[in-house]
Amino acid sequence: METSMTIAQGATPAIGAAPAPVLDAASVQLEQQVMRKVSRHLLGFLFLLFVFSFLDRINIGFAGLTMMQDLGLSGTQFGFATTLFYIAYIACSIPSNIVLARIGARKWIGSMMIAWGLASTATLFASGPASLYALRFLVGVAEAGFLPGMLLYLTYWFPSAYRARANALFMIAMPVTAAIGSALSGLILGLDGHWGLKGWQWLFLLEGMPSVLLGLAVYGYLDDAPHKVNWLGKLEQQVLARMLAAEHKPDAPPQKVPVLAEMCSPTVLKFGIAYFCLVNTLAMVAVWTPLIVKSFNSNASNTQIGLLAAIPQVCTVIGMIAWGRRSDRLQERRWHIVWPMLLSAAGWLFTAYAGNPVVQLLGVCMASTGAYTAMSVFWTTPDRALSLGARAIGIAVINATGNIGSALNPVVVGWLKDLTHSFATGLLYASVLLVAGAAIVLTLPIARGGKKPS
Repeated sequence: METSMTIAQGATPAIGAAPAPVLDAASVQLEQQVMRKVSRHLLGFLFLLFVFSFLDRINIGFAGLTMMQDLGLSGTQFGFATTLFYIAYIACSIPSNIVLARIGARKWIGSMMIAWGLASTATLFASGPASLYALRFLVGVAEAGFLPGMLLYLTYWFPSAYRARANALFMIAMPVTAAIGSALSGLILGLDGHWGLKGWQWLFLLEGMPSVLLGLAVYGYLDDAPHKVNWLGKLEQQVLARMLAAEHKPDAPPQKVPVLAEMCSPTVLKFGIAYFCLVNTLAMVAVWTPLIVKSFNSNASNTQIGLLAAIPQVCTVIGMIAWGRRSDRLQERRWHIVWPMLLSAAGWLFTAYAGNPVVQLLGVCMASTGAYTAMSVFWTTPDRALSLGARAIGIAVINATGNIGSALNPVVVGWLKDLTHSFATGLLYASVLLVAGAAIVLTLPIARGGKKPS
């Protein structure tokens, strides 16, 4: 096996060393073998973790079908409960990523999952607006570091040339969860009255506890870095280390820039604002889809609403995988972000103004597929614009800035719905932000990738 590499054997090349020699066919094959092995070991498990992370984030949208009436919540109050979740999420995501970078993913991700699983389950005890606000705030605190932490963790294992595909396979957990969660949550709401619990209480109980069990599993399965694993051979570890180091070799001598100055740079701010515009739609899909679908299918049962709300997510899964593979194959990122954002904007306009339920459902499919596809490609780009020292905080800053959109969207859309008795104005709000975000992406320092993976 050792003869299949043309790089020097032994020590891993240092960042800033001379460019590696051109790899022969056998070396390229070895790189691909290593990436397949890493993908098989990590992506399935990380996908499962993300499924329950996202389920515990969005299940309040399904619970709202009956919870709002049971607790006497207005649309504004219901939206504000989700806004509080994101306020906590934003406030804690940066310190959480700093802790993860210092103590490792295994301990920190496992602890977070146990904490948010317990907090999400406890939402079944909500008895009014105040208690619901407090419980959703706690879920936000506990879950804050998961997604930015996982995005950072993926950069430890996947070179940028392979990361759109990896991001897509990881992030399809969001639409898969929304699809399965839509159908499953509709059925769980049918348990209303069993053992004295409301349907929405069963929802938080049955969808919150698995996160606790998975948190325990993280301690035994995840590894903090490639050089600490026993499922990669020494040569495979060297190959992966060389691939990761190669993309961070500077073309010119590096200049010392304070991390705080880098975090406040125009580049990071533009990444954050672009993500803010995109995340508004992600929040719209996650929180409001069941109620939006019900608004143009008012006679449908909760189970039927759940099945209809699953259709856009099936489309999203297909779109994310296909578009992520295309982006990696062409090594093009900018337009693979812009076009899906514009597709999503058009989708919300169809949903708001078409007047035909079939076309409106098609609009939701377009909006969901475009937004999630853009997100999976978006997260292949920020780390290339950040120094190694600033990467952990930078990813968290961009994620936190973007998730201000998650905090604002529920309360803004809830208020607009109470004001106009329609979702149309809220959908227009999301559409305008997507167009603005696409324009900002066109100004970002996004370079084409290097070697094309097969």
